[in-house]
Formats: sequence, structure tokens, C-alpha cells
Amino acid sequence: MTPAIFGLSGHSVTADEMAFFRESRPAGYILFGRNIESRDQLRALTDSLRSLDGREDLPILIDQEGGRVARMKGPIWPEFPCGQTFDVLYERAPASAIEAARLNAMALAAMLSDVGINVDCLPLLDVRQPGASDVIGDRALGSEPMRVAALGRAMLAGLQAGGVLGVVKHIPGHGRAQFDSHKQLSRVAVVDQELQTDLAPFAALRDAAMAMTCHVIFEAWDRELPATLSPVIINEIIRERIGFHGLLMTDDIDMKALSGSIADLSQQAIAAGCDVVLNCWGKMDDMFAIANSVGPMTDQARGRLENAMQRISGERDERSMAVLLEQRDALLAMA
Repeated sequence: MTPAIFGLSGHSVTADEMAFFRESRPAGYILFGRNIESRDQLRALTDSLRSLDGREDLPILIDQEGGRVARMKGPIWPEFPCGQTFDVLYERAPASAIEAARLNAMALAAMLSDVGINVDCLPLLDVRQPGASDVIGDRALGSEPMRVAALGRAMLAGLQAGGVLGVVKHIPGHGRAQFDSHKQLSRVAVVDQELQTDLAPFAALRDAAMAMTCHVIFEAWDRELPATLSPVIINEIIRERIGFHGLLMTDDIDMKALSGSIADLSQQAIAAGCDVVLNCWGKMDDMFAIANSVGPMTDQARGRLENAMQRISGERDERSMAVLLEQRDALLAMA
């Protein structure tokens, strides 16, 4: 198995992709708007990926947060609120905000599992900081660490109740980044003590099954390498200080915050301690380069992946998405 999560080019698996995926056996796949046309088409796509791989628990990911980050859109699917919505309600009614976040995630899970998607890159545990880039902005669950953790835990629980696994991101925290990592590398210069605010939600949810790194340099820990490529940050901060021992994936390895070839960056990320490389764009040359550079998935990483996917094999809440949305909206109306 290749320690990578790959994107696809279109609405179905092409012949070239099929041959490559059969040979490389990636750890999973991630879907974007370019892969989505209709409910039936999307279900056929996820079914074909599972048939191709032969794993019923094959991770098929999507970024479906709500707000401005949504790959499945109307009029086929309903719109979901951004993270800030639950932060606003928390000011007035904390318990209602937590329950609304859980119901929202359960409704998301119902929508995703209906089309064969079993992993959602949610929740964000980035603590919003003044003066930072708005790449996080209203996606954040707040600026108070324990509030972020409480809402994040509710979202993880809601997703899992609906048969979908969550991914906490962007560990160890993107909330202070001055730039959008899709475009530019950020350096965070604050001292270690101040960064405890950023670490706190991740430490509170250290038992999450999956996490995604950030492409940000934290000078207090490593002045040269961003978190995704830093053995110091991955081993000493994420694994030891935070205590996260689940499956660790990179953010998209093709972002402009990182410099170097796709092959070299992927090799660096795996060598630094990431379990899998996330490559989103479905470019055959890049996927070949990754598969040829990173080697096979380690036994430890495979074990983490298997343990993660086993978490969604239990009993599911059978309430319909419509019912869950109605219950959520009754709580959100309080804000």
C-alpha cells in the first residue's frame, strides 16, 4: 500500500487512473467539486473505487465543512453553516451550541454516507487569532481553546454517529498564520508559552482517529522547516506533547507554502513522521512521482489506518438528514 491519499481528475475513474491505482494501492482517495455531478454519479464513483481496491473500509475523503468550504453544493445538497455559527451560539447558550454542532455533523454524515464517503476533513481546531490571515477566519470554532475543543469533540461524535470519521486539522494549529498556505509560507514567531493556546484543543482531542498537519513554520520549535516536514514538530510536539497517536496526514503536499519537487516533499514528510501524504489534484505525473518516492506504507502507519477505520463500524443513528437539520436549526435560532 502506498502511504498517500490521491485525488481524481473527473467524474469517473479513467483507464490510466485505474491501472495506476491498481498497481500503487493508495491508502485512500479525496474528492473535490470536479468529481461531483449528481448523487447517482457520486455514488457510482465511490462504489467503483471500493470495487477497484477491494477494501470495504477504504477511506474516501472530502472537505465538507460548511460555509465557504463545501464540495457538495446546492441545489442537490443543502448548505451547511460555517464554524463561526456555533461559536456565536456558544456565547448565549453553550450546551445548545454543542448539541447544534453535534446534530450538524450527524446531518453531514448522513449526506456523505449516502454517497459512499466515509471521512470528512472536519473539525478545524485552529484557534482564531487577531491579525491572522482570513484563510481560517469564519471557519474557526472560536478564539477560546476549550470552546474550540468542546465544539470540535461534538462534531467528531456527530460524524461518527452517522458512520463518518472526522479529521482534526490543522495540527499543531493554523490560527496564527499570516498567509494562506495555498499561496505562501507563514512563519509564526511567538514563544513556546504563547503557543500553548494553539495546542490546547488538539491536546484535548488527542484521541481523535485522524489529524492533518499545517504547512507553517513555528520558530519556537523549528526555525527551518514547516510542521509537515519537521521531525521535531511531528515527534516532539504532535506525538509527545500533544499526545496524538492516530493517523497523521499532510495537508495538500502541492500547496505553494512548500518549495521543492512533489517527490522530494512527499519523501520528506514521510521521513519526518507523517503516516500518509495528501495529494489533491489528480495529476498523474505527480501521483507517479509520489508512489515512486515514498516506498510502501509502514506497518505502524497501516495499523493506525486500520484502527481509525474500525471506529465507524458500530451502530449508527438512523435519523434522516431532514430531521437532524430541523433539530439543529431550532437550536441555531436561539442565536
